[in-house]
Amino acid sequence: MKRPLLALVALLGLAAPVMAERLVSMVSNRNVLITSNFDGTTLTLFGNIEEDPPGSGTSGPYNVIVVINGPMEDVVTRLATNRFGVWSNTDEVIFRRFPSFYAVASSGRLDAIAPPELLEQYRVLPETQAVAAAQAPPDKAERFGRELVRLMTEDNHFVRRDDGVQFLSQTAYAVNLQLPSDVANGAFLVRTLVLKDRELVAERSEGFSVRKSGFENFLFTASRQQPLLYGLACVILALGTGWLAGVAFRR
Repeated sequence: MKRPLLALVALLGLAAPVMAERLVSMVSNRNVLITSNFDGTTLTLFGNIEEDPPGSGTSGPYNVIVVINGPMEDVVTRLATNRFGVWSNTDEVIFRRFPSFYAVASSGRLDAIAPPELLEQYRVLPETQAVAAAQAPPDKAERFGRELVRLMTEDNHFVRRDDGVQFLSQTAYAVNLQLPSDVANGAFLVRTLVLKDRELVAERSEGFSVRKSGFENFLFTASRQQPLLYGLACVILALGTGWLAGVAFRR
């Protein structure tokens, strides 16, 4: 029984892709703090493609695709129709666990550096994310998903840059990521794919977080965990604002 099992393991080992590259990368800031004057920020992802094992003699040229997923949320999209001069919602699609922020940065045009099967497998394109999250038939999911991606792109919550990855040498690269001022709080996932001759040779996942700090964090936490304390804080804040306004106008 052992020999057939060993033969099967050997065959699986031969069938699996052998990656001779290893990816080392890091994010410039793993904890982004949102304060009262937060107007967005820029993060930088650095990476280097190394031989694995060292001395294996592998070389490029390489291409890199970086995908950034923001906190997941449920989104409802509705279709408004004008009937006899009255606008009303006539159809809707719910998107479950849809990214509140999504960015794709690459070292070239996606269709030129990666095969369609790989892009589909890793759900690289924003439209693929929308179709996968839509609770609707395929044709309806594609139609509503396309519009949702368009709206989120206009709000800078969906970003795609075919020149977003800049190589600093043959193996080292950098990616600049701009987060909007109204970015959602929570955990972000960064997936990096390294390709050579349109084949995947290395990949890596890492993350960073965005969260409120200071008084904003206190109000945010209290509104969800301590509603009574949150209500008292809002009343005190309103009374203080009114008193200050009265003092200013008397002058």
